[in-house]
Amino acid sequence: MARPLAVPRLPPHGPGTPALSVVDMHTGGEPLRVVLAGCPEVAGPTLLAKRRYMRQHLDHLRRRLLFEPRGHRDMYGAVLVPSELPDAHLGVLFLHNEGYSSMCGHAVLALGRFALDFGLVPAPPAGAREARVNIHCPCGLVAAFVECEDGRSRGPVRFHSVPAFALATDLLVDVPGHGKMAVDIAYGGAFYAFVSAEKLGLDVCSAKTRDLVDAASTVTEAVKAQFKINHPESEDLSFLYGTILTDGKDTYSEEPTTNICVFADEQVDRSPTGSGVTARIALQYHKGLLELNQTRAFKSSATGSVFTGKAVREAKCGDFKAVIVEVSGQAHYTGTASFIVEDDDPLRDGFLLK
Repeated sequence: MARPLAVPRLPPHGPGTPALSVVDMHTGGEPLRVVLAGCPEVAGPTLLAKRRYMRQHLDHLRRRLLFEPRGHRDMYGAVLVPSELPDAHLGVLFLHNEGYSSMCGHAVLALGRFALDFGLVPAPPAGAREARVNIHCPCGLVAAFVECEDGRSRGPVRFHSVPAFALATDLLVDVPGHGKMAVDIAYGGAFYAFVSAEKLGLDVCSAKTRDLVDAASTVTEAVKAQFKINHPESEDLSFLYGTILTDGKDTYSEEPTTNICVFADEQVDRSPTGSGVTARIALQYHKGLLELNQTRAFKSSATGSVFTGKAVREAKCGDFKAVIVEVSGQAHYTGTASFIVEDDDPLRDGFLLK
């Protein structure tokens, strides 16, 4: 009979490269790798400055965390940093296969649980059924509300977004292979292009993921080439993050509406996309298809997971009429890991296959 293995120590690794300790989670199937320890200090007086610093000086850590052989091209990550905002419990930098996002709803839902369970926020009062976690994202301060019992997270999480708004509706874009079509662009902490998959000859519920990715990526590149994205308050936020293909069911219904988000470098969101739901709610409200506090369900065509969303109040973002959107979803823990680097490993910083 084989002897049980002792608790393993870390394998041999470079003495000058600390192990990266992480907690892995998922929200509606979309992964989140949260760095618990081992990340060097991310310098900068503001969160956006820290985002620029990490891109310029610590990008090898993003690749190590997310790319093969430790991850995969659709892995997503979060590095927690101090925030300059007095009301924030924590700041966060979002990592994806191309770089650094301004907002990530699925990550906020997961980080709400993480912050409560790992003591990053004050313990809620005895008997409290919900704890508030203020998370400073690159797009601004986002409030998460975590269901809890005896001071630990349980059940779904909801968050209130930054002001979300429609940037352009029925924008005519010349999409290679498809001709001119009307595309909507909306902001939910990041900018997305929205188009019905049917306009591209696809059924978002049944088409092959590769076909959806190719179509969405073609739209993204066409919009980037033909339309200038401007955020009214920050140049750092003035970029198109990706395209969300929908089932075209924008008129209010109690039945879920299905979509898939393709962002960054053809990365596929397994969840309904929290910031995408935020932007899509803002778009539907702008078009008069949705009223305040009217809840809609959004289903991922990739996994079938569901988020709910509703516009809870009107707001402003620069000169744009905007709404604060509440998004709800369920996050789960999947494990922990420690990642090390051997100095003679030629692939220590990771790689991706196309």
